[in-house]
Amino acid sequence: MKRLIQRGLMFGNLIRVDSPALIERYNRALEGLTGKHTELPDFHIDISGFSPEIGDELGDHLYLNPNGCNRQFIILTTDQRRAPLLNAKFSTSRGILRQFIEDNEAKLFALTAHDAVAGELMNSVYEVSTPAKLFDIRKIVVEADTTQAHVANARLLADKIDAFQAKPDAWFDDVLIAEMIGLAKQTGDVTRTPIDLGRAEYAQGNFWTDHFDGLYVFRDVEHPAVIAMGEKPAERLPVGDVFTRNEPNGIATFLEVNGLVEPVIKARGVNGATILRQKMDFILVDAAASKGEDMGAMSARELRQLAHRMGRDLPEEFQALAALVRWAENNGKWPRITSRHPAYFYTLRARPDHPDRDLINQLLAELAPKDFRQLFICHKQAFYQAYARWPERKKEYVAEFLYRDYMANKAGAREALFGGREMAVQAPLPPPRKPDLVDLVGPWGAIRRR
Repeated sequence: MKRLIQRGLMFGNLIRVDSPALIERYNRALEGLTGKHTELPDFHIDISGFSPEIGDELGDHLYLNPNGCNRQFIILTTDQRRAPLLNAKFSTSRGILRQFIEDNEAKLFALTAHDAVAGELMNSVYEVSTPAKLFDIRKIVVEADTTQAHVANARLLADKIDAFQAKPDAWFDDVLIAEMIGLAKQTGDVTRTPIDLGRAEYAQGNFWTDHFDGLYVFRDVEHPAVIAMGEKPAERLPVGDVFTRNEPNGIATFLEVNGLVEPVIKARGVNGATILRQKMDFILVDAAASKGEDMGAMSARELRQLAHRMGRDLPEEFQALAALVRWAENNGKWPRITSRHPAYFYTLRARPDHPDRDLINQLLAELAPKDFRQLFICHKQAFYQAYARWPERKKEYVAEFLYRDYMANKAGAREALFGGREMAVQAPLPPPRKPDLVDLVGPWGAIRRR
């Protein structure tokens, strides 16, 4: 993993904490949440305040995420909104935390000037021992306060101010006035600088969870389903279908009937052939590394020569994508790539206007794992797990490619690959779109029956 860390591809954008005052605030919050504290003189934290160094120190990388169910957080600075979320158990957690920080940025800025803010992403369950319990999670409530209860005191002060204004003889109530003055010394002027974070609620519609070897729960679509990356859950779930990654036909039909994906080669505003050529390179490197082929310096020219040398040994995915590129660039024959073909999911991307675009692209990344760039962008946990198993030559190529080609222009690369802009956490679901003729013929070949 050293290659990734040195190139900023792992543990990047974490917030460094090395000030004694900030460490003291962090420890107060940590002890309040978990009863633990750190002795480290410096460490790094993610958007939730989790530190991998403290996780190592405590021997518990879920110290802020008990049972992997209700994520706790510590905010020392609003700059944490730009940091990643490590060890995520739900795909919605980082978006909710970032939205919470952005929605309350001014209040959090004022609060963190003096103290740490600690809180929890609360849902209606406290453990998920069975997949069925995931369906009890419908919304996430964010509750937070400082270690010195500034928010609670601000609410109490606001109530007393309301009582003072409503009471005719309030100026003669020395006790009420003294209480207001005492609270104001702790909170400041809450009428000019509000610090009440309120009770934020966020919907938990479609989501991914790391539990049970990885489950994608799509319940807010016209035809709901669960897609399991591991074994199919034995119990009955309140959805129409349950598929595993070994059932590509079922997954393909689910994506199609719900209008969730589009062919990369026909996507508007992008050069689909260029994207597919890059995917071909990634597939070629994977095949060559697994066979121990000499890849030289892995330049574009050397990769082309490698493809010529491998000839008939080229993977099926490579050859199918090459046929699509020939169709796009040279008016070649339209290739029929069915959902049974190993290249099928490499040809798709989520519809850019869908509110669950990022979740769908994450699913596609797991179904097309040789496209390491999409796996890195959409599902870093799966990327790191896969990276650890790769041959050294592939590790070097992947790390250098991501550093040179992706990190140099991350926003541009995401726009080119996936289209659209980042979706809001609570974006409303659009009405289901009926597939048209182009959707039906797509890269799958002939029109399919419903």
